[in-house]
Amino acid sequence: MTGSAAEAAGPRSIAASGDVGVAVTGDGARVVTLPAEAVEWVRRVEAPPGAGNLPGSASGVFVGREDELARLHALLTVNGEAAVTQVPGVGAVHGLGGIGKSTLALHYAHTHRRAYTVVWWLNASSTEQIVAGLAALAAHLCPEWAGDTDVSERAARAILWLQWHPGWLLVHDNVEDPRDLRHYLGALPDGHHLATSRTGTGWHSIAPAMPLGLLDPEAAADLLCSLALGSHPTPQQRAEAAALAAVLGHLPLALEQAGAYLYETGTRFAEYRSMLGEVIDTATGGIDPERTIARIWHHTLTVVEGRDPRAITLLEAMAWLAPDAIPRTLLAPLCPNVRELGEALGVLHAYNMLTFSADRQTVGVHRLVQTVLRHQQLTTATGADAVPPGRRNAEHLLDQAIPEEEAPDQEFERLLPHATALAETTPPHPPAPARTVSAWQAVARYLNRQGRDAHAVPLRAAVLARSEQVLGDTHADTLVARSWLARAHKAAGDLDRAVPLYERTLAQREQLLGDLHPDTLASRNNLAWACWSMGDYTRAIALHEITLEQRERVLGDTHPSTLTSRNGLACAYDSAGYLARAIPLYEATLEQRERVLGDLHPSTLISRNNLAYAYSSSGDLDRAIELHEATLAQRTRVLGDAHPRTLISRNNLAGSYRAAGDLDRAIPLYERTVTQSEQTLGPDHPDTRRRRRNLASARRAAAAARESGDVSRDPGSGTR
Repeated sequence: MTGSAAEAAGPRSIAASGDVGVAVTGDGARVVTLPAEAVEWVRRVEAPPGAGNLPGSASGVFVGREDELARLHALLTVNGEAAVTQVPGVGAVHGLGGIGKSTLALHYAHTHRRAYTVVWWLNASSTEQIVAGLAALAAHLCPEWAGDTDVSERAARAILWLQWHPGWLLVHDNVEDPRDLRHYLGALPDGHHLATSRTGTGWHSIAPAMPLGLLDPEAAADLLCSLALGSHPTPQQRAEAAALAAVLGHLPLALEQAGAYLYETGTRFAEYRSMLGEVIDTATGGIDPERTIARIWHHTLTVVEGRDPRAITLLEAMAWLAPDAIPRTLLAPLCPNVRELGEALGVLHAYNMLTFSADRQTVGVHRLVQTVLRHQQLTTATGADAVPPGRRNAEHLLDQAIPEEEAPDQEFERLLPHATALAETTPPHPPAPARTVSAWQAVARYLNRQGRDAHAVPLRAAVLARSEQVLGDTHADTLVARSWLARAHKAAGDLDRAVPLYERTLAQREQLLGDLHPDTLASRNNLAWACWSMGDYTRAIALHEITLEQRERVLGDTHPSTLTSRNGLACAYDSAGYLARAIPLYEATLEQRERVLGDLHPSTLISRNNLAYAYSSSGDLDRAIELHEATLAQRTRVLGDAHPRTLISRNNLAGSYRAAGDLDRAIPLYERTVTQSEQTLGPDHPDTRRRRRNLASARRAAAAARESGDVSRDPGSGTR
């Protein structure tokens, strides 16, 4: 990759136009505006009978969780949401999974699926995966929506559909951070939300949690007998099954793995227990899940390899990919033809090594299983530069699957989690192949085009690490990679990581390229915005001043980059309280952007909003109100009534009305802004909370004015 990272647009950049704004994620960064005809279509589309995407079926063995199933039904009936979590401190099992949370959720969904209009299973390990799952729901409900729309727009359509059509069930599987669900639970109240998570804390303000522990000994023995025998056991078999279940620590995943082996090979319980040997962790007195699964697999993999060696090749490669939604087409290059691929996957499924999706077009591998496989591959690789064959095969699969940049979003979305998983699990040595780095860059560029830089951190970090190893610390491509990683961290709100990266890149570019090189100026501008975001206005002012002076000299007075620096410096002055300096800069920038970019350009609207706010802060309320009213009207027309930038303008206009003492106009605007903010951003978004405080303060002021008999003035001030 050549060139420098694109300059930060500043904190007031805005999205594409439309008629209705829909928040796709809860941080406000992913808001999609849909045209009115799309909204009307969403209202008319009905779900087909039995709509859903549940993996597998309810016909599998389900033992020992009947009480939990009833409790889960009660929680959802009363509260509308529930989370199945892991009991803290269950031996060494805590945090590693294998306890049966997803199995319980799946059985609940199958058992009660006829009570819901739609039952949709979402991989919720990240907000990206949730958005992708909602996009898939939209395409399922109406295939026409999957045409030329991107993943965010499809997810927005799904959210609107769920708001218009109640009575559904969303299963959020494997939630890593409970806060990721806050927005969806707030925006979608007319159905049921069922979550599973290895995280047992942080649910108190999100959803009622139901901790799930190990199976009790009787249920564990029953499960083994059902899986291995498929019939009623003899007393001796029952006793041997109980003894084996104890050795396996009553861990559901281990029991299922062992049961599949026993059924496929006809091995007896006692014989299998002898084969496993001692798996009790003497330090804790419990089981070590990784060690237990590794013992089971030592025997299972030997049998699988004897039946189909390609199955082992596939499994070792899948250990390095994301655990869910691995496309069969992605795995195809490891098998000569579709038939042999199907046979190899079938063998793995028979031994409970993987699961199929409902349409059997994707497969999944349990996270604990992947952990064990990767560990085994790394420990058996020999030599300082040895790379596990499964790792190399996974990289090869990704390299071959990366589409052209003009390809539909769906092609990138299906590869995104697997590219990220490879980036996150990259061994320190040897460096990743150049073709794999190119694949990471292609996916990161896709995220950048989507405005989703925050989710590119693992990809950008892997690219930088490889560039430093192979090209050196100051190579031009290394500096580009470092700048992109800083941008990704900043987009994710991690300024403690972003600022040092920006500083390092700027220092190296000054030394290598000179003080006035365009890349150096871009680095200085990016660092200035990062300092502004941190609240270090003194440093931001100094950086913006020098960058503006240099850009005026090098690029000219009205170049877009010069205008960006001028707006940045005005913002820094404004935030630092230097309104006498900020306002002339805002005025000059607005005049130049109107002339160069046009009256309704996003940057022009940003300048108009900033200038209006500065007028209000300086007490020039007549000009502030006039400009805020104009900006609100333009943003409503260009962006839609509920777009976050429209809400900013409406909130700012209400603040100016209040500052002018016109509470009769301020309070209705605040009320409308709060309502729309709750719907668009979620009830707990920081902007929603701040606007709720503005409304409460205005109402208190109105009440105080009525009590005193003075209803004409209120000296309050607006907030952005």
